[in-house]
Amino acid sequence: MGVTYNIQQNIQINMIRITGISNSSVFQIGSAGIIKPSSLLSNTGGFSQAAPPAVPLTPLNIRSEQNQQK
Repeated sequence: MGVTYNIQQNIQINMIRITGISNSSVFQIGSAGIIKPSSLLSNTGGFSQAAPPAVPLTPLNIRSEQNQQK
């Protein structure tokens, strides 16, 4: 015989901001008996070939930007 939990909750959230999410993210509010992992992969853009190689970004020169503001 398993353990039975009886949980009563009252949760009020006025605002929540999620700034990042990844393939293995779990967002939970309150109690969950079991969180079952699930992974779905979809080609929503209809792409048929690999993306071109990434181009490295040029770092900003913060000092020169500060001098320009004066």
